[in-house]
Amino acid sequence: MNAGQKLVEAARRLAEASDTPRLDAELLMAHALGVERERLLLDPPQGPAPAAFDALVERRLAHEPLAYIVGRRAFWTIDLMVGPGVLIPRPDSETLIEAAVAHFGGRAPRRILDLGVGSGALLLAALAEWPDATGLGVDQSDAALAIARANAERLGMRDRARIERGSWDAAASGEFDLILCNPPYIEADAELPRDVADYEPASALFAGPDGLDDYRRIAPVLRLPPGGVACVEIGHKQGRAVRTLFEVAGLDTHIRTDLAGRDRCVVATPRA
Repeated sequence: MNAGQKLVEAARRLAEASDTPRLDAELLMAHALGVERERLLLDPPQGPAPAAFDALVERRLAHEPLAYIVGRRAFWTIDLMVGPGVLIPRPDSETLIEAAVAHFGGRAPRRILDLGVGSGALLLAALAEWPDATGLGVDQSDAALAIARANAERLGMRDRARIERGSWDAAASGEFDLILCNPPYIEADAELPRDVADYEPASALFAGPDGLDDYRRIAPVLRLPPGGVACVEIGHKQGRAVRTLFEVAGLDTHIRTDLAGRDRCVVATPRA
């Protein structure tokens, strides 16, 4: 079969493992060819499929996340390297950047903190948004620290983004006018799709019986200067519980919803 026929066959087979089989097949073919998907669509390959394509399809049929297979994921205005050991950035998390942009308006944060930096998605997207800002990303995972540092280097932000081993306590200094955080928030006994459960790091997903363990650790140490803001991702049913934890800690809060209209971000500011 030529590449076009292989693409059709792969899309049919991938329907067993993906909700977007045609898209997945196109991205895998583009990756095997070493081109962008747009090039593939504008100039469909006429010759034989690359030898690597079948193996890529088999990996996706085993429910390995597409982002891990191709090694990258777009987020906000940047493109990130991703791999096993870090949570794959989701469009829902862009809600945190939107909330920060809305908070600062015409101003810009000077110092940004990303708690649980992972791939660097939130920190590096924020630094791309505000070119004069600097930031710190902390994480406990060696894999995450390595990937976040590599992404900062790729994006030309090595001098503006410090990536260090650290914990939620980094939020206690009061030095950061913007704090971003996508903590683990899934209940310990929750059933997840195989793409997530079998491949993404459990330490970035699960947070105790009710999914609130890490919010309980973050709320008491969160310190913000006047005019500062913390944008913290939540599960779509956790808004009331997380707001209560932050408000008991002395912060004002409101909820920002994602594109699907679901609660996605608690926005916390210093109490007036």
